[in-house]
Amino acid sequence: MTPDVLFSATAFALAGSFTPGPNNAMLLTSGVNFGFSRTLPHIAGVTFGYGVMFAVVALGLGRLFALQPELYTALKVASSLYLLWLAWRIATAAGPSEGADERPPLTFLQAALFQWVNPKGVMMALAASANFINPDNLAADLPVMLALIGVMSLASASTWTLFGQGLRRFLNEPGRLKVFNQLMALALVASLWPLFRPHAV
Repeated sequence: MTPDVLFSATAFALAGSFTPGPNNAMLLTSGVNFGFSRTLPHIAGVTFGYGVMFAVVALGLGRLFALQPELYTALKVASSLYLLWLAWRIATAAGPSEGADERPPLTFLQAALFQWVNPKGVMMALAASANFINPDNLAADLPVMLALIGVMSLASASTWTLFGQGLRRFLNEPGRLKVFNQLMALALVASLWPLFRPHAV
């Protein structure tokens, strides 16, 4: 990978990881509702799961989507249904005085598996593997991209969770927390727009 391609890939990974999306909305919400330490399995699951998903896309799944568009359509439908369910779950979460802790944070496995139905993540993986990985130099380019993605994913997930934890004191009141969770649910629903806008990948 040439220096200019590496620079572009770094900028792409930085922007893609830190900008709002389903993962970051859920991590922010988890930081508010559960704190940083209880969200650590979620953070680890996002970081590991996205790396695995990216590798699979780069190794051929992206090409399969191009050859079989109906598979990508099925993924979009599954993503939409799951994100709508998550949005409902967040919007109806109980406040701290109503037993909010009865609903645990996402586990490592749940967060890792979520990457496969995360529309923003899948679209980023398809774009990054097409633009920054040379098929003739796959053995060298893929490890570089995986390392880059791993660092950015971990940094972004930790930052959004810490931001959420920082809001806990302000939101430590049932009414405010309820409004916050409803706004985060709306953000998850809004994240579906890229899948259905005209000429979506």
